[in-house]
Amino acid sequence: MKQFKTESKKLLDLMANSIYTNRDIFLRELISNASDAIDKLSFMSLTNSAAKLGDEDLEIRISYDKDARTITISDNGIGMTADELEENLGTIAHSGSEQFKEDNAEAQGGEVDIIGQFGVGFYSSFMVAKQVRVISRAYGSDETFVWESDGAEGYTLEPAAEQRATHGTDVILTLRDEPAAPADGEEAEKGFDTYLSEWGLRDLVTRYSNYVRHPIRMMVSKSRALPKPEDAGDDYTPEYEDYEELETLNSMTPIWRKRKQEVEQSDYNEFYKSTFHDWEDPARTIPFHVEGTLDYHALLFVPGRAPFDLYSKDYEKGLALYSSNVLIMEKCADLLPDYYNFVRGVVDSPDVSLNISRETLQQNRQLRAMARSVERQITRNLQDMRDNDREAYEKFFDNFGRGIKFGIYNSYGAKADPLADLLLFWSAREEKMVTFAEYVAAMKDGQDAIYYVAGDSRERLAKMPIVRTVLDKGYDVLLCTQDVDEFTFQAMRTYHAAAVAGDSENKGRDARDYDLKNVTSGDLDLASEEEKEAAEKATSEHEDLFSALASKLGDKVEKVVAASSATDAPARITTEGPVSLEMERVLAQGPEGMEAPHSRRILELNVAHPVFQKLVDAQEAQDDEKLALYASLLYDQALLVEGLSVDDPVAFAQNVCSLM
Repeated sequence: MKQFKTESKKLLDLMANSIYTNRDIFLRELISNASDAIDKLSFMSLTNSAAKLGDEDLEIRISYDKDARTITISDNGIGMTADELEENLGTIAHSGSEQFKEDNAEAQGGEVDIIGQFGVGFYSSFMVAKQVRVISRAYGSDETFVWESDGAEGYTLEPAAEQRATHGTDVILTLRDEPAAPADGEEAEKGFDTYLSEWGLRDLVTRYSNYVRHPIRMMVSKSRALPKPEDAGDDYTPEYEDYEELETLNSMTPIWRKRKQEVEQSDYNEFYKSTFHDWEDPARTIPFHVEGTLDYHALLFVPGRAPFDLYSKDYEKGLALYSSNVLIMEKCADLLPDYYNFVRGVVDSPDVSLNISRETLQQNRQLRAMARSVERQITRNLQDMRDNDREAYEKFFDNFGRGIKFGIYNSYGAKADPLADLLLFWSAREEKMVTFAEYVAAMKDGQDAIYYVAGDSRERLAKMPIVRTVLDKGYDVLLCTQDVDEFTFQAMRTYHAAAVAGDSENKGRDARDYDLKNVTSGDLDLASEEEKEAAEKATSEHEDLFSALASKLGDKVEKVVAASSATDAPARITTEGPVSLEMERVLAQGPEGMEAPHSRRILELNVAHPVFQKLVDAQEAQDDEKLALYASLLYDQALLVEGLSVDDPVAFAQNVCSLM
């Protein structure tokens, strides 16, 4: 018996049991090797006029024998001589395919697409096999050789007792025995019998090798109806017979490598639904091809609906990554930013740098460049949908807008520039969804901020006194109803509006930044000079009353002041500082035991409202009990208008009853 070249036992065990984490890929590796062997023969036929081959003659065959517990992968490729078997299989980590690519780097073209890189894929066979037998006959040779190993100490290499009928290679795996039944409470180990079935092998081919360029064929069992006998009566029951037929398991030509002009949208839709298990057509299909220092094809889809687990911790983002039409990763998370985690699709590149197991990627500039390109393509297509198919875009944003907003917040505003113009919010004035750019375009002259309010209900927000006040002054207000909205605005702070050219009818606009202001904050500065003077006068005249009310409310408010802007409500609550009322409400819903920050609340009183005179009367009558009652009622009433719960509902109800 010959010994492997290197520290064989340790290295072979490493190849078979440590490098790969998913033993299902053994068939992918052997099919890739067979595909490479066929490609080498195809390349030779292009450079050697004596070798004439028809593509229809080249194929990969798979068969299995349940009784013998064997799986056979055969090809009619270039085959191997005894020396090549010794070098390629007897020397661990020697890649004949990689050597072939290096030797023919200048001559190779689109007709050859060699997959192998590391020379270790073959040894994944030992994850499932206790014995591997390789029978090979090189093209142009009359000799057949057999390489055999149990994957432990070494291998044998000798002439075959029977010659192979034609050039090519057979890899015969004798599968390991089924694992013992698990003890009570233990999880059952996946067995090997699943590979000894038609559906098991078909599943592996479809999942990992569906787009290998050469046909992968297997004899499959089918059933057909027998002809109806001429003398059969009306109650005849059809009879069926089973038969076997050679079937091609793989589709070979990936849809993402076809030109757009060659593919109907219905074909894209069918591929999307069958591949990603969705019953709705995608909202957007994005096929593109990049050439240059990095060559890859991509086919991306924006789903028509949000998956049920999109916002759960178990949801996995990522694009299917192929290298030379062979599936490497079902979900490569590094190709998508989190805020585009809903996008599904495929990226196929022969240039991507894989790790030795081909199950994960090397982190390098190529991967980052692909990810940036994918992100730009998604952004560009979403912008096009926003501008040219608004109805579809609003439906998309209803499904996935939350994630885009979170992308701005999670990046501390760093992603605001590419993402801000994708956002939509409800305009209180226009009564429709608008972008920031559309809001700015409709601004009144002199407006230098974008106004918004956050809460849980669009209808309730529209009725808030402060919102009505801002609208009455000619300014629009964005009504934000998702819990992430307030945090997104806080992370952005400003919106950068691009310059707009003007004409004889429109003045145009220079590029500039607009502050984002919550109308419930106390720094809107919307009051006219007359209103400011009236508020200052009222504050001066009733300083003792405001101090007394603040004292009655204690630490519930920072202070009590006169409202400078006209409103029809007797009182309202505003805030100062970074924490708004809506942010406080959202943070209060956090994990149990986590202390949420509190907003710094200000109670603003409408001095023109009849209720204010009641306060003045109570102050002049020195009725502290009534003043405390009024202060508590006005404060709780203002909280309810803001959509917040009162601190003590029982006390609020008792206060209302005492007035009745």
